[in-house]
Amino acid sequence: MKTILYQIKNHIATITLNRPESMNCFNYDMLKSLEDVIGDIRTNSEVRVVIITGSGEKAFSVGADLKERKSLSESEVRRNVYKIGEVFASIESLPQPTIAAMNGYAFGGGMELALACDFRIVVQDTSMGLTETSLAIIPGAGGTQRLPRLIGEAKALELILTARRISPDEAFSYGMVSKVVAREDLMKESIKLANEMLNNGPIALQQAKFAIKQGMNVDLHTGLQIERKAYEVTIPTEDRLEALAAFNEKRKPVFKGK
Repeated sequence: MKTILYQIKNHIATITLNRPESMNCFNYDMLKSLEDVIGDIRTNSEVRVVIITGSGEKAFSVGADLKERKSLSESEVRRNVYKIGEVFASIESLPQPTIAAMNGYAFGGGMELALACDFRIVVQDTSMGLTETSLAIIPGAGGTQRLPRLIGEAKALELILTARRISPDEAFSYGMVSKVVAREDLMKESIKLANEMLNNGPIALQQAKFAIKQGMNVDLHTGLQIERKAYEVTIPTEDRLEALAAFNEKRKPVFKGK
């Protein structure tokens, strides 16, 4: 059975974590498969938005495969920790916008995967958290860095040091997730958000994401320079001229990503 399912339809790439019997936890083979898929998406001009979800109705992902971890040597554990961090960083750095469609539990590495995405939409009847300290380890796939940048240092410290499991409504109030939805509406709402972005120029989407992501960690003056350079990338594109023509002709633009 494939541990990662991958399809592209209407410019949306959907990645499904496919180990439902193990609550979609990550073993090394699954990480390697996910890495291969992300590598394909990065350079695939057909893909304009990415949705990541889990199979089954219980879990988005509960993180590392602890049964596998028990059988690993220390060097193999280090290998796995390095690989999961590397793969999640590659997801965060994708040029395309990414949506985590969280269909169930998201603990540990599963929550860290969601944090590596640009948007998080979650079903009502679940819980989530960075629970690693309860296992005498710490978040090792970006959680200690991405969560405080998202919700602030004090609240991130509280959630990580207590290993607290929180409800979707709590996560929404902290700014961890974009939307809480009924289970039957999860993919519909995720695709709706994707389609809102697909109405816009694909190169512009990528350059706006790049400017925001790169600008967040520098001073304002440097950030404005990054924005200017990103804007300049859009000027010679066919899509920009198509948008102007469509505006003048009172029609919807047809963007080609060129």
